[in-house]
Amino acid sequence: MGAAGAAVLLLALGLVALMLVRPTSSSTTPQKANRTAVPADTSVDVGFARDMSIHHQQAVEMSFVVRDRTADEDVRRLAYDIINTQANQRGMMLGWLDVWGRAKSSSRPPMVWMDHQVEPRGDGSLMPGMATDTELDALRAAKGKDAEVMYLRLMTVHHRAGAEMARAAATGADTDEIRNLAAGMVRGQQSEIALMTDMIEERGATV
Repeated sequence: MGAAGAAVLLLALGLVALMLVRPTSSSTTPQKANRTAVPADTSVDVGFARDMSIHHQQAVEMSFVVRDRTADEDVRRLAYDIINTQANQRGMMLGWLDVWGRAKSSSRPPMVWMDHQVEPRGDGSLMPGMATDTELDALRAAKGKDAEVMYLRLMTVHHRAGAEMARAAATGADTDEIRNLAAGMVRGQQSEIALMTDMIEERGATV
């Protein structure tokens, strides 16, 4: 065999050896090293997503009610902003629960993920800040400035409790999705609380 033939043979043998070695080496490489772990069913992430979805739903409901009970453009604009912001955030949280394979509801008491189990007020109020069915009925029956003040007061209480929940999630959640969303909620709701306080005072009422 000439020099050229020997070189070709050595190259062929090298390629065969490489093919035999590669599967063995790759089989020892962890396949899930870069995958994010799914939050546990009892985690802050899952608990917050479930509870805040319920909390947000009531804020959206109250905002739709007041939108139809007053012609005041400032209140209607605020209600519109809350409807859009909180409906969008609620959709994100429910979407993450789907991605994580977690149920949207739980038999566990609300807010246990905060180490802060609460006794619901009852009458439809499941968590701090949530209005009762009686308060919602009163809002539906009110008109004009009475509806505006009632809505602003209820939503201020709602936001304060929501911001407290969001602070706990912003510092205690494991996923970037929940931490970032919760931190944004705190900023947004604090800003709206200040705005609503001014709007209540402008209407000659107190918070």
